[in-house]
Amino acid sequence: MNRFKSSLGVVTLIICIVSGCQEIKSPEEAGATNPDLLHDAMEQVTDIMVHDIFSPPVASRVHSYASIAAYETMALNIPEYQSLAGQINEFTEGPKNEDENVVLELASLHAFFEIGDELLFSTEMLHNYRDSVYKQLRNNGLSKKNLEASLAYGQQVADHVIAYLSTDNYKQTRGTEKYPVTDEPGRWIPTPPAYMDAIEPSWNKIRPFVMTSADQFKPVPPVPFSLDEDSEFYKQTYEVYEIGENLTDEQIEIAKFWDCNPFAMQLRGHFMFSIKKLTPGGHWMGIAGIVAKSVEADYAKSAATYALTSIALFDGFISSWDEKFRSNLIRPETVINQHIDPEWVPLLQTPPFPEYTSGHSVISRAAAEALTSIYGDEFYFEDTTELKYGLPVRSFNSFIEASDEAAVSRLYGGIHYRMAAEHGITQGEGVGRLVAGQISLENEPITEN
Repeated sequence: MNRFKSSLGVVTLIICIVSGCQEIKSPEEAGATNPDLLHDAMEQVTDIMVHDIFSPPVASRVHSYASIAAYETMALNIPEYQSLAGQINEFTEGPKNEDENVVLELASLHAFFEIGDELLFSTEMLHNYRDSVYKQLRNNGLSKKNLEASLAYGQQVADHVIAYLSTDNYKQTRGTEKYPVTDEPGRWIPTPPAYMDAIEPSWNKIRPFVMTSADQFKPVPPVPFSLDEDSEFYKQTYEVYEIGENLTDEQIEIAKFWDCNPFAMQLRGHFMFSIKKLTPGGHWMGIAGIVAKSVEADYAKSAATYALTSIALFDGFISSWDEKFRSNLIRPETVINQHIDPEWVPLLQTPPFPEYTSGHSVISRAAAEALTSIYGDEFYFEDTTELKYGLPVRSFNSFIEASDEAAVSRLYGGIHYRMAAEHGITQGEGVGRLVAGQISLENEPITEN
């Protein structure tokens, strides 16, 4: 009998080798619950948007809806977290899981991928990456029934989020007339070297997640345009010029670190080509991932971190763009070239939209407030986000400190007046605190008396 069992075991082993069968492992052992799956997927989606040259507002839309789908898959089915239904504008509760074979983390990952598939351009890049992840999990021992059930449930949640995002007015803002350029003094005009049309002039018509309206945090108006050398406007313009002429090594490093201009162009002779970079929102989503990994957050908390950060970024862009196209303020580069120094060039390339307020200042503070609400006021982190773009690591003692540096970087870069950065911080603070105060993610633990 023992000899029979031994022979049967050898035969089974040979069959497994020939047929490719393998030992089935638990989802945890196979790596299907590892938060690195979500972190790596987020980085992949961000990289694809860099490749496709997404504008900052549109990139924030991809990050936010994908993050919401990933988070909702978890929150609908575990008691520690709350669904976003009823917490963000017009969002209803999605389907709950009823299949014991579903691995929630894997379903969440699939929902994330499906939103990417809906909103990205280079979907083949995403498909190749997604398929390689699923193949690796199967090779690690994840059962076919776990994989199939998880993908099916993730698709259900993704379909619910896709139905939601289809009503945010994005499609209605496509193909609108380009923003008119006038010769009225003080108004924005396209800037060198590409002289591009203004990007997303109708972004204030997109439905926000938490704000009641695009102008809920309308900032104070910019100081009046004036070429009088005693005027506040001229003084702020000349400050940009003087700083640009006397930049320190530290100021240059700060400006380049937070540049995040996906529209940067480079001239070589008669040829112009793009320099692909992160968007400002992509930079902050990178920070969110760095922070979650540094505290070894599990999958659910990582998803919650991305969701809250991306919601703050999304509403921040709506708020900033609403003001940009209301005040329609001329860029420092234009004023300096026309009235101070025609040969002056800012350290950073001026992005293609009006000046006030600084979008980076708004969204950075909004994201910082969201992250602070999760991880606290004093949180040291090393920002490695820009390493792949050849820039060094910078360290910060808090998210607020990082957002302050992001704001002043625009002054060092020569693309914003001081007022745009300072009032942008105030504007973003309002957005971020509203998001952090209105959205509850983690439920209070139940304690017994």
